[in-house]
Amino acid sequence: MSVVLNISNLSKIYQRRGGHPVAALKGVSLELEAGQFKVVHGPSGSGKSTLLLGAGGLLRPQSGTVTVAAEDVYALSSDARAAFRARNIGYVFQQFHLIPYLSVLENVLAPSLAFSNGQVRQRAEELVASFGLSSRIGHPPSELSTGERQRVALARALLHRPRLLLADEPTGNLDETNAAFVIGYLRQFAKDGGAVLLVTHDSSVEADEKYCLADGVLIEQSTD
Repeated sequence: MSVVLNISNLSKIYQRRGGHPVAALKGVSLELEAGQFKVVHGPSGSGKSTLLLGAGGLLRPQSGTVTVAAEDVYALSSDARAAFRARNIGYVFQQFHLIPYLSVLENVLAPSLAFSNGQVRQRAEELVASFGLSSRIGHPPSELSTGERQRVALARALLHRPRLLLADEPTGNLDETNAAFVIGYLRQFAKDGGAVLLVTHDSSVEADEKYCLADGVLIEQSTD
């Protein structure tokens, strides 16, 4: 299998005004291959979201490297990095981050602002249908259930057929049925050849490999 994500010795320190610096990540390393589904769990404030933002090229670390599909993402210019993310990385978040004044279809199409092709609208419509949202295609997020909003967020993440999915507490606001749907889809994405890194406070989520992040330190755990 090919390596999709390689995080090497990643460190991130937040400078607090009038306070002591906070080391959110302390030399974290992790590798993710195509076809793998890995989970990082830990309590709030342990550095999980910082890890995911760093892995996705959204938060530059103080030290260490992040490569996605063999590309050093922080060696790219800001514009090149944005285009690279749009082509290769999908993001799914707990708060969905849907644009309130756009329809379901327009929200799914939102990543095409950074990177597009002639069939992007057809791709978006197919994704909307595959997630059972065709009857909601023209509705704004305010008219959707919580589960439907998360499905829109998943569809948006998949618009450009990314190699890597990064999921930050994607089931935190969902009931048991919708949470199972989201986790099941992430597993299927990996089974079909993608790579998934999920961060969550829930240590019960099963995965190919599980890690615990505490005080900025990553520890691999047994999946037996």
